[in-house]
Amino acid sequence: MAELETLDPMTPMFAQFKERTGPVVLANTFFVPEERAGEFLPLFRRQAEFMKAQPGFVSLQMHRGTGGSRLMMNVAVWESTEALARAFGSPEFQRMAADFPDDIVSYPHIFERIDV
Repeated sequence: MAELETLDPMTPMFAQFKERTGPVVLANTFFVPEERAGEFLPLFRRQAEFMKAQPGFVSLQMHRGTGGSRLMMNVAVWESTEALARAFGSPEFQRMAADFPDDIVSYPHIFERIDV
């Protein structure tokens, strides 16, 4: 399973799930070692297909860092934190998450729009 790290130590993602707000954006930055790049995207696509079918899902896009970066970033829009938390906590999603290699590091954080 990928290692989950917190971008903001004052508000880890699991604490953010308690905030009742929406719509929200999940920005999840992954560090993917070069030797894992070929297996990362198929695993991610399988998770993405599952998430797309969940209530409250709006959209998602995966981005890759430029200049040889080992970073990839998923930007997903959800109707609410509740919908995202339900999908993330589902046993099926957790089984898929366990398939990611241990040396991939994930930095998820939830945002809400406040301005243009």
